Amino acid sequence: MIPIHDLDLLAPLLTDADRDLAERIVAFARPLPADPEDDASARQRARELLADLGAGGWAARALPATSAGDGGGAVARCVIREALAWASPLADAVFALQGLGGHPVALGGSPAVRERWLPELAAGRAMAAFAMTEPGAGSDVAALSTRALREGDEWVIEGTKHLISNAGIADLYAVFAVTDPGAGTRGISCFLVPAKSPHVVFEEAQVLSAPHPLGRLRFDGCKVPADHLLGEENRGFHLGMTVLDRLRPTVAAAACGMASRALAEARAHAATRRQFGAPLADLQLVQARLADMATELAAARLLTYRAAWEADRDGRALTLTAAMAKLAATESAQRIVDSAVQIVGGLGVLSRHPVEHLYRAVRALRIYEGASDVQRLVIARRLGDDR
Repeated sequence: MIPIHDLDLLAPLLTDADRDLAERIVAFARPLPADPEDDASARQRARELLADLGAGGWAARALPATSAGDGGGAVARCVIREALAWASPLADAVFALQGLGGHPVALGGSPAVRERWLPELAAGRAMAAFAMTEPGAGSDVAALSTRALREGDEWVIEGTKHLISNAGIADLYAVFAVTDPGAGTRGISCFLVPAKSPHVVFEEAQVLSAPHPLGRLRFDGCKVPADHLLGEENRGFHLGMTVLDRLRPTVAAAACGMASRALAEARAHAATRRQFGAPLADLQLVQARLADMATELAAARLLTYRAAWEADRDGRALTLTAAMAKLAATESAQRIVDSAVQIVGGLGVLSRHPVEHLYRAVRALRIYEGASDVQRLVIARRLGDDR
């Protein structure tokens, strides 16, 4: 979990309410069982976790503060994701995706849509998904090929999405589709598509190395009412980027949670494992590795919560600080987890060992919601704006 004393490092960015929240989410996350290792079990477990998050009031905090229930800000979401990722990367993913799929509904949904879905999302009775990525469009969102055509009081959606988290188990999808061909990102709109809508096809599961519900969707002339447009027509790219900017610091927080768990496992092993007549922790090279891990983690957490603080104030620097936080935290987490495997040694590459599980789980964080290389481009361009 988040070592509560570590919150002192973040004191200028946290309130007493944030500290209380940290203690409560740690208490919730601590008993969570180890994540399942097969895709079918992970899908079933994801729904169970969502119900638990809803019952505990945590799912509501994945949504904007004004949308339903208690809501939550970015700092609070970071506190929650760090604790969940420490205990269960799958639980963290379930919480994160409730926010990622729910934010477009909260920010762009009609009054009727918000009234219908936000209470269900907040209570954990409905599961959300964010359907942007396609076989030919990952980081290059302008390359989307899914189309939406207005026909009277309905929108007709045609296309394929893949690498979609919660595909096949979600109750609703925030689907991004082209509504003005040739206009690039200025011709993309976002739609709420209930999973039970006719002609929504779950084609297949796409199995990750770490347990995480992922899959491929097809929309074969799927019709949704006109008021299921989220936000303004042709402004879906802006809506999507706004959501990603707001939530990107929480990806960094999840990385910090995984890195913190890896550091804890490495320290515990080094303290008890004896080699050459002494604990590993007495070896200077091991001490140096642990020191580097702890320092990188502290730096990543400071960047993470600084970006979350900016997000809660809708600061102009959010895009830059969020990109820096995600880049630094996810890249650091990869190195920290790798170092933990090195310290734990052979046990660290055995299936179901905590650091082996983290080694598989942490890698995706450097790709989704803006790959590290894309974050570098964002940062460089923002620096160029100052010239």
